[in-house]
Amino acid sequence: MSELTLGLIRFGYLALLWLFVLAAISVIRTDMFGARAAREASQAQERRAAKAAGKAKTKPVKTRRGDPTHVAVLDGTSRGLTVDLAGAPLLIGRGSDAAIRLDDDYVSTRHARIAQSGDQWYVEDLGSTNGTYIGPSRITQATAISLGTQIRIGKTIMELRK
Repeated sequence: MSELTLGLIRFGYLALLWLFVLAAISVIRTDMFGARAAREASQAQERRAAKAAGKAKTKPVKTRRGDPTHVAVLDGTSRGLTVDLAGAPLLIGRGSDAAIRLDDDYVSTRHARIAQSGDQWYVEDLGSTNGTYIGPSRITQATAISLGTQIRIGKTIMELRK
């Protein structure tokens, strides 16, 4: 093998090794601090786009009689916790920016979201490793939920309540 070929192979291997190290550091940083900076930038861009399109502010949806008003944690480390749905959409996870913060090893930093669309409430898994379950079924897309529907995230069970 020529000296040039051997030098190129060594350089390629070194570059590949550094790419792996940088990727590992990026994953560790995201896991420790969350993806807050990228998310805040995208939210600011969405606000600017909405303002440019003439959508200043939308009216909040009024709650009707019989509609859920809060999320209650039934089982898990945060048992007894209730969070008002007025601040929807609600982020669920281990991150410091989560509205429902769960101290559970099976919960991702940004695990799931509960949001309202029209008169219906939805739960959406945000690409978590261990999944989000409604009853025994793992959800893969935004799924409609109603009063009393149990949502399981890790070892935590929660439901919508009045």
